[in-house]
Amino acid sequence: MHRRMTAPGALAAASLLLAIPASAASHAPGAPGIGDPYYPAYGNGGYDVSHYDLRLKYQPATDRLEGTATLLARTTQDLSRFNLDFLLDVSEVRVNGAAAKFRTSGEHELEITPRTPLDKGSAVTVVVRYSGVPSAKQAYGFTSWHRTPDGGVAANEPEAAWWWFPSNDHPLDKATYDVSVQVPDGTQAISNGTLQSTSSRLGWTRWNWRSNKPQATYLATLAVGRFDVTTGRTESGIPVVNAYSKDLGDNYGAARASVERTGEIADWLTGYFGPYPYNALGGYVPNTDTGYALETQTRPFYSPRQFANGTNTSVVVHELAHQWYGDSVSVAEWKDIWINEGFARYAQWLWSEHEGEGTAQEIADWVYASRPADDAFWAVQPGDPGPENQFHVAVYDRGALALQALRNEIGDEDFFAILKGWPQRYAHGNASVADFRQYAEEVSGKPLAALFDTWLYEPSKPGASAARDASIARTSKAPAQPKSWKKIAATNNVHEHGHGHGR
Repeated sequence: MHRRMTAPGALAAASLLLAIPASAASHAPGAPGIGDPYYPAYGNGGYDVSHYDLRLKYQPATDRLEGTATLLARTTQDLSRFNLDFLLDVSEVRVNGAAAKFRTSGEHELEITPRTPLDKGSAVTVVVRYSGVPSAKQAYGFTSWHRTPDGGVAANEPEAAWWWFPSNDHPLDKATYDVSVQVPDGTQAISNGTLQSTSSRLGWTRWNWRSNKPQATYLATLAVGRFDVTTGRTESGIPVVNAYSKDLGDNYGAARASVERTGEIADWLTGYFGPYPYNALGGYVPNTDTGYALETQTRPFYSPRQFANGTNTSVVVHELAHQWYGDSVSVAEWKDIWINEGFARYAQWLWSEHEGEGTAQEIADWVYASRPADDAFWAVQPGDPGPENQFHVAVYDRGALALQALRNEIGDEDFFAILKGWPQRYAHGNASVADFRQYAEEVSGKPLAALFDTWLYEPSKPGASAARDASIARTSKAPAQPKSWKKIAATNNVHEHGHGHGR
């Protein structure tokens, strides 16, 4: 007979396992990424956030930000540990009221281990206390925080939240927000949604903003500085808050003449896209040296450079169109960026037609014929451009050409029914290019696979233009430029959105 001897260490481990409840032993860490193929480390697994409460204090003179973020979430698995995406210095984390262990890892990961494992489907309250100088923090060699002469701005795509609040940073996890920011008297703090109140005490003013509809993390914005703030309402009664840095110099007049038309333009867009999806509206122009604009929800960010050549209502149209296409209906994965950019560009073409500066068809013909077949533009596939080409001009212009081709294929009645119906079908949710094709086929009753493949996925110039008259595709000379469209295109083709990775 042979007796099996058990090592003392193994006996200790077995005893420890017996001491752990069976339910706790089944818990596992949440994934450090949400699963996006373009950005595997972005977002996190194991939970879903429903609300962010951010209570902040910011000193413009030093760019120092202090904050307490309270996240309301629900677990989607049995969790032993979970991650948040964040860069600033953390001093304390609490999970359901109890102090939790935490550490940083990777480029932007905050790993949190609660005192007690979390069961699947349970409500969780996470409190993170933090501080730091956002402009001093980088990830992957870049920053999404813009230092300005009188403060700072958080606005970038596909990432911006890491520099000012901990989050599950991917459009799949939308949430509502309360953002309360304390700044020195005489300084303004601009964010998303409705301004609930302001109050002053001991030389500081607190600004309280609320976003009551689901909002992706990259669409949350913060701007602190000295602004001229204007208020108004759209014809339908939606409050409008716009803000302009006091030191925009020669660009001030053009910026204000453009952004002050926000209410008018939003009302006009409802004719194409249906009811405006939020209860607040506006825009802001800080004194930054970047060149892009961004559709930060309810209150787009505009660089002063967008107005360097004069008024630019076209970029306002673009960012407001995103409130439907990109903000309310957000990408399921970042490869679905055409759902955002092709439609916002097409809205600019519709506005050009509205303003008598070239019809959508004329612009489509001109864009198609202006680029020869060997232009690298045609190698980019808007339906899946790759992270290196996510904001390539082809995603915008070839993406809009795809819509004109769809319009000509199915006719105006079905096309405009799709433009208006799509934001209602997926309101405040997420959808993919495949979802859009399925929806277009459902509305039109036509098979559209070949059309979508040609315009969104073939790495070459389509053999026929999006024009009704295919003979334009055979001309060696581009058609006449539609009035002032070249000026509009030149203004908006470059840096329309934040290229945080240097793209």
